[in-house]
Amino acid sequence: MLAVPVLIGIVLVVFFLIRAIPGDPCTAMLGERATVEACERFNEANGLNEPVIVQLGIYMKNIVTLNLGESVRFSRPVTQLIIERLPTTTELALSALVISIAVGVPLGIISARKHNSIIDSATMAFANIGVSMPVFWLGLMLAYLFAVVFRGTPLELPPSGRLTAGVFSIPYYEAWGWHLQDGTFWSKFHEYIGNHVIFNSFITAQWDVWKDAVRHMILPAVALSTIPMAIIARITRSSLLEAMNKDYIRTARAKGAKESRVVGLHALRNSMLPVVTIIGLQLGALLGGAILTETVFRLAGIGTALFDAITGRDYAVVQGFTVLIAAIYVIVNLLVDLSYGYLDPRIRVK
Repeated sequence: MLAVPVLIGIVLVVFFLIRAIPGDPCTAMLGERATVEACERFNEANGLNEPVIVQLGIYMKNIVTLNLGESVRFSRPVTQLIIERLPTTTELALSALVISIAVGVPLGIISARKHNSIIDSATMAFANIGVSMPVFWLGLMLAYLFAVVFRGTPLELPPSGRLTAGVFSIPYYEAWGWHLQDGTFWSKFHEYIGNHVIFNSFITAQWDVWKDAVRHMILPAVALSTIPMAIIARITRSSLLEAMNKDYIRTARAKGAKESRVVGLHALRNSMLPVVTIIGLQLGALLGGAILTETVFRLAGIGTALFDAITGRDYAVVQGFTVLIAAIYVIVNLLVDLSYGYLDPRIRVK
């Protein structure tokens, strides 16, 4: 029920904040020596000569029809930029989230089971180090280590880019001989799905492309995953420790149940609500916080486009991408809320 008011509030905040930043699109695009006449023509051509309230009304009307405007910097519709840029950021965020869960949850479980031991201290120290390392520093160190130090070895990994030069991913609709009508919603939808290089190359059995895309994604995904991994590990540990002190856990142990069954079947499932909540929050944070990672590894995602748009005062791109990230964030958290009923039958709606 609150999703729509939240999105409207975000649109309003972003709309006015981007215009509060010193500078203007004309100066950013045409340079400091742009004449008054040139700026007047520029503003009129891009609808920036209208009062701010009128611009807001036009923008809100366009959003209802899914028209996010046209980029001043890229001279392209914002929706087309989303189709091209979002798949890279989505693959990066999901890859980082998978690594975070695959490492963070087991670390939290091990730490909880070995509470107040050397293993507990070591795992939590590892988690704290993960939180403390800046993504841009870790990214540079990983790129140096695996692209320079390990060059020529099986451990060598590409330090930047999405695919090796000369390697191309053929979209599935072309590989399967589909004929799409240009400009329609479904053609844009298939184009968006086809731009997910890892997924597209997998379903079309382009194994060389798939292997190359995965190798390019490893370093940025690992660099981006360290902070959410550490947070997930700490939340899993604290939540599992709390669950293991409950009466039903002591009862299960008194009945002679194996410790692995007590932890895995009883304690872990009942301690997953906070973990699932933090995973949902981290996915939203990964989508919005990939700017540094994409910049370090030269990935053409929404993070780098958003950074260029902010520095270039490209209002349409900043507003469109921010609204998109906010909408994904709201949807993810809605799905997390819906998952509570599955994880804990006590809160299911009767």
